[in-house]
Amino acid sequence: MIGNDIVDLALALKDSNWKRKGYLDKIFTKNEQLLIIKSDNPENTVWNLWSRKEAAYKIFNRNTGIRIYNPIQFECFETDKSIGKVMCNGVLYYTKTDINLDYIHTVSVLNSTDFESIKLLNRNIKIVKIDGIPFLKGNNKKINPISISNHGRFEKIVSLF
Repeated sequence: MIGNDIVDLALALKDSNWKRKGYLDKIFTKNEQLLIIKSDNPENTVWNLWSRKEAAYKIFNRNTGIRIYNPIQFECFETDKSIGKVMCNGVLYYTKTDINLDYIHTVSVLNSTDFESIKLLNRNIKIVKIDGIPFLKGNNKKINPISISNHGRFEKIVSLF
């Protein structure tokens, strides 16, 4: 399974006021809030953690069929600049995050070895939806799960091969 999320940092800065009273309490655990407060760049840390939670949620949703998103259920830990883990209901999700000046992009998988099999896809691929979930349909009729994420100026489509 695979999930991904992208945050357009310019759009997030313009549209989201994460500093407003109570916002962090709704989205982040106390441990995550400490990471944000202690960070050299709290803005990027907020969107880094958010992106990790969203990417893990996409796998959670595929596996459970549950569409209710409660970000506080997903806790990020063992995070460095690019590699991390997210835990939800006893399930561990591995994350890999790319941070640059324009966006933060996270890919999440269930097995850390799956990072070796990730492929970035372009928009002109054949996508089929099964129960509302996107898959890549190959020429050999094999169907691979894909994850599509877009925000502002950016879109990323990833799959496992």
